[in-house]
Amino acid sequence: MFAHRYTAPMIAALTAIAMLGGCSSDKAGYPSLARRPAEQAANDPAQAMPAPAPLPAFGPAPAELTARLDTLVANARAAHERFRSRSARAEQLVGSASGSAVASEAWAVATVALADLESARSDAMVALADLDALLAADQVDHAVSGGGNASSIAAARDKVIAMVGEEDTALASLRGRMPS
Repeated sequence: MFAHRYTAPMIAALTAIAMLGGCSSDKAGYPSLARRPAEQAANDPAQAMPAPAPLPAFGPAPAELTARLDTLVANARAAHERFRSRSARAEQLVGSASGSAVASEAWAVATVALADLESARSDAMVALADLDALLAADQVDHAVSGGGNASSIAAARDKVIAMVGEEDTALASLRGRMPS
């Protein structure tokens, strides 16, 4: 009875001792925890790596940029003129639809006229998106060094924003007068 009572704990203790002994038997197979040369260099200013060379600018050359800005503003201006030429007709059709029921013939024709105006506006928005991309690229290219063409890009962008803003106001007014 005495041997039976302590047999299970003794076996468990002997098993644990045997297993722990196996953990420390092969020290050559494990990496050292000593500092490596790269870790020492990171803490030693004398061995610090030099700063990387600045990245080259990927934006267009100034002459190309000026031509690109002129093209984008001209595209936006053409879209704005299409918008203006179609807005008088849309005004008339929305006025005709103001007393109509939703889904009536007059309402449907006015809705198509509004969609046509929104299409002209989207053409101006494409030019604005391209200007936004040029401005962002210029700011990234010259973030550290300064300079760049941000002011000329922003000036072109402001012209297009003014056109799109005028279009947004007209569309909001027309939509507000449509039956819902």
